[in-house]
Amino acid sequence: MSFDELYARARTVLNPRRLSAEAEAGGVGAALLSESGAIYTGVCIDTACSMGFCAEHAAAAAMITAGENRVLKMVAVNWDGRVLPPCGRCREFISQLHDENLDALVLVADGVALTLRDLLPYDWRQAAR
Repeated sequence: MSFDELYARARTVLNPRRLSAEAEAGGVGAALLSESGAIYTGVCIDTACSMGFCAEHAAAAAMITAGENRVLKMVAVNWDGRVLPPCGRCREFISQLHDENLDALVLVADGVALTLRDLLPYDWRQAAR
């Protein structure tokens, strides 16, 4: 699957909206391609007290719920269609779901993909071994 196709799937879940006076959702959409070839999507939930989560977390949760944990490719898209690289929390979270997720390709800008390993240059787990 190409990043163009994965990007298009992430765009399909975008739906920016206010959930309550304290929360909004859908301003960022993400799509993950798993080892089985399935695509899992999710949106961000932003709350006033910072207890929300990123679109990549939501997509990863859907993947885990379906019984998978290996990511081959991932992309996040802002409400305006701009590709967003994953934040540090998302990078670390995805890397811990499967050891080989460090080799997942991540679209970080139009036409630019890096491995999750490249986005996490110092793996704290290596120092603990």
